[in-house]
Amino acid sequence: MKLNKRLALTIAVAAVLSACNATPERNESLETARELVADVEASPRAGVAATDISEARKSLDKANRLDESKGKRADIEYEAQNATIRAQIANEKILTAEAQESIEKGTEQRQAVLIEARERDARRSAAATDVAQQQTKDSESRVDSLESELAGLKAKKTERGIVLVLGDVMFDTGQATLKRGAYDTLDRLASTLRDRPGRNVVIEGHTDNVGSEQSNQGLSERRAQSVQTALQQRGVGSSQIIAVGRGESSPIDSNESDSGRRQNRRVELIFSENRQVQE
Repeated sequence: MKLNKRLALTIAVAAVLSACNATPERNESLETARELVADVEASPRAGVAATDISEARKSLDKANRLDESKGKRADIEYEAQNATIRAQIANEKILTAEAQESIEKGTEQRQAVLIEARERDARRSAAATDVAQQQTKDSESRVDSLESELAGLKAKKTERGIVLVLGDVMFDTGQATLKRGAYDTLDRLASTLRDRPGRNVVIEGHTDNVGSEQSNQGLSERRAQSVQTALQQRGVGSSQIIAVGRGESSPIDSNESDSGRRQNRRVELIFSENRQVQE
């Protein structure tokens, strides 16, 4: 009888030790999503990206439930990646809000904040999972002409790539906030980029020479960043976009006339099919 009790105890201890040694497999995508979603939820400016944060949380909660119930790994990966993408979009909005607040206060740290936001954006982009992995083989093999897709928006093929010019009418005078009338064009541009991770765009802000060179430089940067943010809000990957301000340095017409200055106040989008975007 004592021998049976000892044998039963030995078996029970072995079972416990075996269970302790069965360490669950680590899911890197899910861990990354948990970290990013927690970061944006904890931000004091989370309100500027409430919708994106909410969607990120929904996807993460679904991924957690699937993970807890031992669901399919592919389904867990899909929801985790969706949560990561929405959290990154939310983070971009938060960073843009921080930079905008600093600019409006006229602090001397404006340039430093903008540079820091870009550097953090680059770090986030390096860690991002490509949305294109979620597309079917049919969508990946589909080859459409970028030039023909943009033809309806009066884009032109140049040595720099396919260039689309957004005129000054997209913004209020001296402001960087996009007018509602620009949304249709931005929706079409986002559709062209969103499902094609190999397509990239450089967004350049330009001004006329009215006002100081410093203020024109700042305005051109803010306008380019407004277009960048609008595209990211529509699902375009941050790794596909670079936004830069050229100020008054690259006029396409004379600044001696109203019509010439109007032509110079513009945002140019230069599209390419390359994998790398270069400033």
